[in-house]
Amino acid sequence: MEQKYETRRVVALMNGCEGDPKLPIGSIETRTLTTVPSPSKAMERLDVAIRELKCNPPPLTSGILRLQVPIEEQIEAIEWLHAQHDNLPRCFFSGRRSRANGNGSNLLMEIGNGNGDNCFTHNLVGAAGVGSAVFFQQLHPFSYHDWRSIKRFLSAKCPLIRAYGAIRFDATANISPEWKAFGSFYFMVPQVEFDELEGSSMLAITIAWDNALSWTWDEAIHSLETTMQQIASVVVKLKKEASGEPILSKTHVPNKTHWDLAVEKALQEINTSSSQLVKVVLARSSRILTATNIDPIAWLACLQVEGEDAYQFCLQPPNGPAFVGNTPERLFHRKWLSISSEALAATRARGESSDLDLQLENDLLSSPKDHLEFTVVRENIQNKLEASFLPISQFSVCERVVVEPKKTVRKLRRIQHLYAQLSGNLRREDDEFEILSSLHPTPAVCGLPREAARLFISETEMFDRGMYAGPVGWFGGGESEFAVGIRSALVEKDSGALVYAGTGIVEGSNPSSEWDELELKTCQCTKLLQLEVPKQSKVEILEIIY
Repeated sequence: MEQKYETRRVVALMNGCEGDPKLPIGSIETRTLTTVPSPSKAMERLDVAIRELKCNPPPLTSGILRLQVPIEEQIEAIEWLHAQHDNLPRCFFSGRRSRANGNGSNLLMEIGNGNGDNCFTHNLVGAAGVGSAVFFQQLHPFSYHDWRSIKRFLSAKCPLIRAYGAIRFDATANISPEWKAFGSFYFMVPQVEFDELEGSSMLAITIAWDNALSWTWDEAIHSLETTMQQIASVVVKLKKEASGEPILSKTHVPNKTHWDLAVEKALQEINTSSSQLVKVVLARSSRILTATNIDPIAWLACLQVEGEDAYQFCLQPPNGPAFVGNTPERLFHRKWLSISSEALAATRARGESSDLDLQLENDLLSSPKDHLEFTVVRENIQNKLEASFLPISQFSVCERVVVEPKKTVRKLRRIQHLYAQLSGNLRREDDEFEILSSLHPTPAVCGLPREAARLFISETEMFDRGMYAGPVGWFGGGESEFAVGIRSALVEKDSGALVYAGTGIVEGSNPSSEWDELELKTCQCTKLLQLEVPKQSKVEILEIIY
């Protein structure tokens, strides 16, 4: 029998975007308490700390305070989040675990034992959070003002106070009902956060308040207490295997006939001498019905096994569906002034044998069509990093950009891509917003030139991409990281299923081959379900896959 849980929504009433980003927060502070052996002991320690804070409130009208308790045992953040059932809002982000390509992210932290000594360094593996100490959301496109509003609550001295979230693929497009809860962008600083470290874990609470935003210390501490009452301290090991949920039906929009027409239309535009269009990424929307509700967190845990060399993420605002994904593609990673990005384009399946895998790899490397598609992406990202964003500036945003490797094959579990890594040094930290705005959307998910491709997509695709193919990740004080929200899914209870997959159209593309690529990209998720068709359906899911 399916176990059902009542969705518990804990909503912070402070939208940080409504404040003045020019006014600094009164204080930004992290306190590390004594190390404990288990999550339950960490909960007890934090409950005591909250009572102490209520007796000694800070004399400031605004601030953000994080209390963190190191835990001796390493516990997976995804398992902790699954134990919280349907507490909303919630978020999860895990960096790429494989270092084979030299592009994994490491956040090194010094954590004391609560007494000011015995500090040691940890690598952060993944973070999960429920409740929002402060959230950031608007209907208008993500702006510099919004970025500054987020950064107002962050500090390099508190590296684990971070805002997790996502931005729409096309902020100028109308928001469809399934994406309404996200707005044009949605970020949250969790009230309760569980950090999985290499060799240990950490449980933390965060309190944010600002009287100017009509959110006082007393209101913030009461909201935190409400969230803490719903937190489970017992974490059960997840079985990371196929859910066994049968797929009842799958309907594509466009269907194969209309897909062929759309691709031919794109090729005609690309081959027209007067057209600027070089590449456009077209997507397919599909409706998938399954027999029962899908648990998005358990499903994401299965995707972790599918893609160890990928980012895993989950973002679910109050009264909204869960946007989850397993994306291999980094948009950018910044630590202080150092920044890196990457080009990922063109696709082949993995071979069933090493010889066949090598044959497919060589075919990918030698294909003129795939070389063109990849080169367009790589050179565009390099140009963006080297660009000058201010008309009066004589300097590029990065002092120098290194491309290494220039072209190689990135192998994932089921597919392989052409790949290049780009790195440089920003001239100032405020250029982070310009880099984000400039890099997104990349030619890998939109096309080139960007505006021509975006217009072609808006005129051709009859669905809302939402956060699919948009930036998803986190802002920190001295560090930020964003992936591209592909290989992803929007999962909602008792709702319809819209499935998206995309492929790049360039000169030499073939409609049938591109359709086959859509099928190849979606298999990562459908392989986790039983491909059966029972007679009756109960629930539909919403998936988004690139």
